[in-house]
Amino acid sequence: MSLDIKPICIFPKPSSSSSFSSPSHSLSLSTNTRILSNLQRERMGGQKFAVLLCAEDSDYVKKIYGGYYGVFVRMLKEEGESWDVFRVARGDFPADDQIGDYDGFVITGSCNDAHGNDLWICKLLILLNKLDAMKKKVLGICFGHQILGRALGGKIGRARGGWDIGITQVQLYPSKIFTSLNMPTSLSIIECHRDEVWALPPEAEVLAWSERTGVEMFRCGDHIMGIQGHPEYTKDILLHLIDRLSSRQLIEESLAEEGKTRLETSEPDRDAWWKLCTSFLKGRL
Repeated sequence: MSLDIKPICIFPKPSSSSSFSSPSHSLSLSTNTRILSNLQRERMGGQKFAVLLCAEDSDYVKKIYGGYYGVFVRMLKEEGESWDVFRVARGDFPADDQIGDYDGFVITGSCNDAHGNDLWICKLLILLNKLDAMKKKVLGICFGHQILGRALGGKIGRARGGWDIGITQVQLYPSKIFTSLNMPTSLSIIECHRDEVWALPPEAEVLAWSERTGVEMFRCGDHIMGIQGHPEYTKDILLHLIDRLSSRQLIEESLAEEGKTRLETSEPDRDAWWKLCTSFLKGRL
């Protein structure tokens, strides 16, 4: 009998005074090149972002959208911007001397548990602590929302209400963020998750809730935001995901049918979520 022993993440959270760049007296050629590139980018008015991809692409999403990276780029990219992808679930992470090149990061959903201790998840937690200390803009979606909550010191785990699959009506708490964007008091969003954020540290602010999930959305300072749902999903993406989950017996047939019915009876507020995500990520709030 073999034992399945998972590594435990043990690491210090860097302070806000931590430095992740080379000392000024020993700038390398590559560092000088990046500085010149950043100055050129600033003159041109473009921003640079990266997707931290935490999932493997399904055949359907790869064929129709060019993978999950393509899904996010279609939703978030605007003229003049540069977008890259790091497949962190495969161990592909930005180096410390690359982080400063980016204006913001997006953390995707995943089939893995954000409360797990896989090696890449431990490395992702370290990276997120660095980004927090540097006050980089970070937008977390589903798994990304949960792993941000964990990185900040919150508690996450299995959703007490079980799976949430379909379109969910999310209630927004009063916030200057929503006021500045003229948002309504609630928004509908596509959901597909069985984990959730149980509790956040005191410095984090819960922005939204639903009947099934207490923390549908949160922010920490002006640079971190998590969204439990999938603003980037279209109905066809979720329909194919439901079929995959059902065929692998990860969800019961009754739950699959319920999710499909919820998709048929309502529409996600995609335009409102696009406005919210782009405004946050690009410093327009």
